[in-house]
Amino acid sequence: METADVSRNAPRPSRTAFTAAAARAAHLLVDAEPAIFSDPLAAPLLGDRAEELLAYHRMHTTHPVLAGARAEAVCRSRFTEDRLTRGNSGIDQYVILGAGLDSFAYRTPARRFRVFEVDHPATQAAKRELLAAAGVAEPAPVTFVPVDFEAEPLRERLVQSGLDPFRPVFVSWLGVTMYLTRPAIAAALTDLGGFAPGSEIVADHLLPPELRDAAGNAYAEAVGPVAAEQGEPWLTFLSPAALAVMVRDAGFEVVEQAGQRQSVPSRLWQRPDALRPAALSALTHARIPRRPGIPGR
Repeated sequence: METADVSRNAPRPSRTAFTAAAARAAHLLVDAEPAIFSDPLAAPLLGDRAEELLAYHRMHTTHPVLAGARAEAVCRSRFTEDRLTRGNSGIDQYVILGAGLDSFAYRTPARRFRVFEVDHPATQAAKRELLAAAGVAEPAPVTFVPVDFEAEPLRERLVQSGLDPFRPVFVSWLGVTMYLTRPAIAAALTDLGGFAPGSEIVADHLLPPELRDAAGNAYAEAVGPVAAEQGEPWLTFLSPAALAVMVRDAGFEVVEQAGQRQSVPSRLWQRPDALRPAALSALTHARIPRRPGIPGR
């Protein structure tokens, strides 16, 4: 989606960055308590597209595709940030791959983390315009890292941007793997596996059709073709077992894997609105093992 200051001839920022932010914003507007995830900056970062994108959710609150989009967006964000902020890992470097309109760095008052936002340059440029228009300052601990996931080595670009490779890193990789080829996913994981022991990653992935339920397949059949028409086709579907093999091959150990239902506390599914967990995607939380007997390793 283009912002007012982006030339028609320039590369467009990611459409899915806007639709994901709209889903997070709409969750606070149309869904009942308890909220699964609260992102009060999601709506301001939609800029002049907020009214258009949020109107769909307001007018069609119970539509299964829109409710499914909200469930998908808020579950993965809640799962990831719960693990990032639990406070006992000692990690203070946070890498957000495919950051889009993620607002963590701008709504977290305690500057515990140095945040590295990795994305396509066009998406980053649009985001910075939207932040400025919304009056949201860019905090000093945020570094924007432009990267082409299919062509550039992640670890090298991050280190060049100031990340300390000798201290553990927490990596969030949400809403990206389905748009990449398997070789690109494997290459990125291998790069990330070169970080310091104790580093962690949370990645989500779309399930193949045989592992989805009826709601998951209905969502995929409705949204997948639209994503392809808009130039962002889904390329890769992975079972939890397949992604577990990939992260282990890259040097990680699997900590946990969860579908939508298991990704948040069960009490959050006791709700009167249209949000229901679907077997559409899964999350994997993994860690690079520390070496016994070596401090920090």
